[in-house]
Amino acid sequence: MTDLGAPARSSSQPAKGEAKAGLIARLRLFVKQILDELRKVVRPTKSELINYTLVVIVFVTVMMALTAGLDFGFTKLVDWVFGG
Repeated sequence: MTDLGAPARSSSQPAKGEAKAGLIARLRLFVKQILDELRKVVRPTKSELINYTLVVIVFVTVMMALTAGLDFGFTKLVDWVFGG
């Protein structure tokens, strides 16, 4: 059974008797953890990259056309309402 009265201690905090790691050791650990995470990254293949790029370009083009069309339409509407 666990003692509910004892305060929880995270793994990053040293116990009372332990010395805190130095700045260089902490930086080394940080860089090591970054490199470990980067090894887990799955990079897209060339065909996936081209496909994703084309999807983004088409989407942005459609959104630009939609925004330009709405802007043009609202401009004509305001000109018509206010007699411009």
